[in-house]
Amino acid sequence: MTQTDPNTRTEPDTQADRSPQPGRDRQPDPNTLAGDAEAAEQTPPGGAAPAGEPIAFATPLGEFPALRGDGVVRVRNLRYATAGRFEAPVPAELRADEASARRSQRIACPQPLSPSDELLGRPLRGVEFDEDCLRLSITLPDGAPDEPMPVLVWVHGGSHVSGAGDLAGYDPAAIVREQRVVVVAVTSRVGVLGYPTDDRHPANLGLLDLIAAFRWVGEHIAAFGGDPERITAVGQSSGADALAHLIAADDARGLFRRVILQSAPFGIRDGRAEMQRRMAEAAGPLDREASLEALFEAQSRAKSAAAGSGLRSAMPFGPRAGAAPLPAEDEVEAAWREHAAGLDVLVTRNRDETAFFFEVDAKLAALAGKPVVGPLLRRLLVARTTNAVYRAGARRFARIVADGGAEVRVAEFDGHPDGSPLGSAHAIELALLFPATEAWEGAPLLAPDGARDLVAAGAALRAAWAGFARTGTFPSGYVPTGHGWTGSLIARRP
Repeated sequence: MTQTDPNTRTEPDTQADRSPQPGRDRQPDPNTLAGDAEAAEQTPPGGAAPAGEPIAFATPLGEFPALRGDGVVRVRNLRYATAGRFEAPVPAELRADEASARRSQRIACPQPLSPSDELLGRPLRGVEFDEDCLRLSITLPDGAPDEPMPVLVWVHGGSHVSGAGDLAGYDPAAIVREQRVVVVAVTSRVGVLGYPTDDRHPANLGLLDLIAAFRWVGEHIAAFGGDPERITAVGQSSGADALAHLIAADDARGLFRRVILQSAPFGIRDGRAEMQRRMAEAAGPLDREASLEALFEAQSRAKSAAAGSGLRSAMPFGPRAGAAPLPAEDEVEAAWREHAAGLDVLVTRNRDETAFFFEVDAKLAALAGKPVVGPLLRRLLVARTTNAVYRAGARRFARIVADGGAEVRVAEFDGHPDGSPLGSAHAIELALLFPATEAWEGAPLLAPDGARDLVAAGAALRAAWAGFARTGTFPSGYVPTGHGWTGSLIARRP
């Protein structure tokens, strides 16, 4: 059965472009599942398929179908591994023409609609959902230099239940064009498909996917102009959480030299066993032959069962300690310390992280809307929960890996659009790093008018990220935002 997002402009999906996947099924458009049919029919420009001139991009590994435009070349949707449902990934055979029918598609792993979809400007519009989603896209400068370029491997956020690597809002063209770097965007399994709740299947499939992707990059990125000795892993939110866990995994050692962790929720990393037990009980055994609808119903039951676990219940899915490739929970910090030597680490957080969740959680929004006391309660709760989930744990992590021999910088970002009602909320810096104006236009996160000057406003931040990837150093003091924005990133040693 094949059901695709009606917003997506697709090319024929040939049998040569896909591998048999047991239990594999495609998902309907999540907007349709949510009953938003009118919005699904009126796709904004940010949801359009990637543009560019189709070309054959010559490499030592063969000629790859690609798109050229906007000063960059994009080799898109290369399969880095294959996996049956609830099975560990297996490295995929590299075929230069494998993704020829997919170079103009946006692909995501199946997922229900996220509560944060509207706040972020509907980032999944125009996406095709497919369980054959272990894909990566490579963006490099048009007319790349002869010398190998630093590589940034992007791991998206989404609470381990939503998102994809190659979305319109994560378009890396600006940083690639300006800084002469290579960006690799990785898509891996999420939700119950990536982090099964029962014990019948591997628990951390999403992490195993990422390990497979980093191995692919290490083996093949030189053919696309990248330097395999200068691979920087960049993750935001749950993507940063995944990378922090990979630092603790023996199987991931040596896969990247540098790492940027943006808004990693360290404060809810541990103490999850009882919550995960309740989730497994509520979801029940997961049948690999079940429909996606049935699996998403199990995922919903598991999420509901996580309620009552404090702040941890805000991100119930994710890595399970003590299951491959991770050590037991009480051994994670020792593993961080042991694996830290030789790493360059940048840990960032936003000043007002949890202001984001006051916009997507109805109970929090109602609390903040109370007359007189609402704004005061909101400020107090944002400060306290930001510290509990993001700030305190990040400081501890930074000290641990510094003690283990890593070169570490920690930084706080207080930037936001002029006149923003949200301040420097969770994920707001992504629009500066990936300034795809059409994709971010109208996103409430950037209200009132933060999308207008994104390219100029984020130039210094993109230069700082690229400089770190190039040399492992990071500016001390301020990294400013530009016109239309207020604030900066302030970096220091832990």
